[in-house]
Amino acid sequence: MTIMTDKLKHIITAAGLALTLTSCSDFLEILPMNEVVLENYWTEKNDVNSVVTSCYETLESGDFLTRLGVWGELRSDNLRLGASVPNEINEILKENLLPSNPLCKWEVFYRAINRCNIVCHYAPGVQEIDPNYTIEEMKANIAEVSAIRALCYFYLIRTFRDVPYTTQPSIDDSQTYALPATPFNAVLDSLITDLEKVKDDAVRRYYPDESANAYQNSSRITRWAIYAILADLYLWKGDWDNSIKYCDMVIDFKREQYKEMLEREGNVNNIALFGDIPMILEKPIGSTVCGNAYNEIFGEGNSFESIFELYFRSNQQQQNSWVNSYYGSNNNIMGRLSAPDFLCKDVAQGSNTIFKRTDGRVYESSQLENSSYAITKYVRRNVSYSTQNVTKDADLNLQSSRRASGDANWIFYRLSDMLLIKAEAEIQRGEEGYQRAFALINTVNKRANDVTTTSRSDTLKMADYVSSKISMEELLYEERQREFMFEGKRWFDLVRIARRDGNNTRLVSLASRKYIENVNAIKIKLADPNIIYFPYFKDELKVNPLLKQNPAYGNEEDNEITK
Repeated sequence: MTIMTDKLKHIITAAGLALTLTSCSDFLEILPMNEVVLENYWTEKNDVNSVVTSCYETLESGDFLTRLGVWGELRSDNLRLGASVPNEINEILKENLLPSNPLCKWEVFYRAINRCNIVCHYAPGVQEIDPNYTIEEMKANIAEVSAIRALCYFYLIRTFRDVPYTTQPSIDDSQTYALPATPFNAVLDSLITDLEKVKDDAVRRYYPDESANAYQNSSRITRWAIYAILADLYLWKGDWDNSIKYCDMVIDFKREQYKEMLEREGNVNNIALFGDIPMILEKPIGSTVCGNAYNEIFGEGNSFESIFELYFRSNQQQQNSWVNSYYGSNNNIMGRLSAPDFLCKDVAQGSNTIFKRTDGRVYESSQLENSSYAITKYVRRNVSYSTQNVTKDADLNLQSSRRASGDANWIFYRLSDMLLIKAEAEIQRGEEGYQRAFALINTVNKRANDVTTTSRSDTLKMADYVSSKISMEELLYEERQREFMFEGKRWFDLVRIARRDGNNTRLVSLASRKYIENVNAIKIKLADPNIIYFPYFKDELKVNPLLKQNPAYGNEEDNEITK
């Protein structure tokens, strides 16, 4: 028995692509490559580059992107039922998550992992026989796919807790790949160790910032992307000093980038320093309307603040399938999912408890449609509005245009991540870090509320929060919710809270806010410490007897969901 699900049948090099795969079972099963194919492949640099490209293609696939959204967002307090929801999504929204739900399948993640493992295995051999493939290029490729592999495993452990872990490729009939689940912390430590070894081998930039191809500096793994991943991994590990160290390295790079822009262009009217941190302005210098930060970060993509995101184009066949779930059909704005009222209602009127009336993020990311709130983050190509003297929605004079299809990039890490990861680590280090944490949180908040040195006052007051750790944590998680809503991060934030607390009390209180029906029953269910993780898909237990089901779902694997 093997553990690789995808059958790797041939390798093709046409059009710069690498692999064609045929799905087989539901766990990491890849048929060993034909020996004749291997003899004719892995002989030159282009062979390695082609398989590296295929790793990104797997990340852009519909199955992968859907799981980024489902696993990281769907169970959180950010999402509710929209229109025409597939049953497997609806069941998760109701916290009726069963091992028979197809969204518990992890096949596509292990497909990406195995492709990364294959590159790490063969690249050194190619370097030995191809004089055009330098040691530096080989190390950069290994660093690149190591980071992709780490991201895949990071999503898996945050979703399932303990998962089968291997860095060995499936290429040989003699190999046995039935593996038990490796504990969460052991996988986390291994990911950190792997990235620490290769982090400084990664490419700094692929193209100059003024190049037409400069988007690749944030749509491929760079050294800064690896630093961002390490900052996040260390945060989950509880190593606050290292988390802060890597955040600072990325933040320093953004400062250098901003300085270069000023030297090259002389004047930059859409970016300004908030303290000593450069951020894209909601209202550029000389403009009277807000929306610029949204337009650059989510509308155009690959913005100054981007660290790593998946790149999509309107003319490519593959679309961002998760963002497509935010779209309605025909003329209906409402997609499959919606936002709960408490998150979006009556912001302009000043009575919302999450957002201040000047906070543009809620207006950019949601829209009232027939008494429910449609999700517009990533959906809108551009937006403009005014938050001056707002007392009702009409005062915003909001204008927007929507994408015709799901060609929005998907962002893994951007500058706001680094500021708020660092803030969280500062809070956890103790009272001496509270003021530094507040300054970082306030930087993100000030940009969103169009607070500059020449405009309105801050909406956050430090004295309201620095008196206690719990107040600082609540401020941080509220800001993360405001900044990253609908970006596939919120449920993982709640899981991290529960892991650190050692109980689900805060998770239950926050996650249950979106429910209107069966609230008490859902609270009771969510109180189980095991329930915050997804079950292993039922077929995995059949093909791998070394896997043991999450005890929260142990007696339900025969219950079927109709697709």
